[in-house]
Amino acid sequence: QLQLVESGGGLVQPGGSLRLSCAASGFSVDYYTIAWFRQAPGKEREGVSGISNSDDRTYYADSVKGRFTISRDIAKNTVYLQMNNLEPEDTAVYYCAARGSVPFTLLPDKYDSWGQGTQVTVSS
Repeated sequence: QLQLVESGGGLVQPGGSLRLSCAASGFSVDYYTIAWFRQAPGKEREGVSGISNSDDRTYYADSVKGRFTISRDIAKNTVYLQMNNLEPEDTAVYYCAARGSVPFTLLPDKYDSWGQGTQVTVSS
């Protein structure tokens, strides 16, 4: 059974940083595409970043390019999202998800397994 557990969310001031973790069990993160999504109140879930299982390429939404970095630790079977220079607009519940097929996409409905989410609040 594939399972994903997010952690690392919290309250941070604008300009601050957080690192989210997505711990996987039941499968190896190097064989699946793993992506981060977020959903703010009243808004649709949107793709933030992902790392492809086929070529290890990383992908970012335009809104987070240059501020967020996705990485993968195969030994710990965990994917991270380092978020720097956070803005109030980054406030949302962040989810990680896994997809076993190609090609890479950040469309939420193409992902099969999801974590429970972790809240990120950026506020002064």
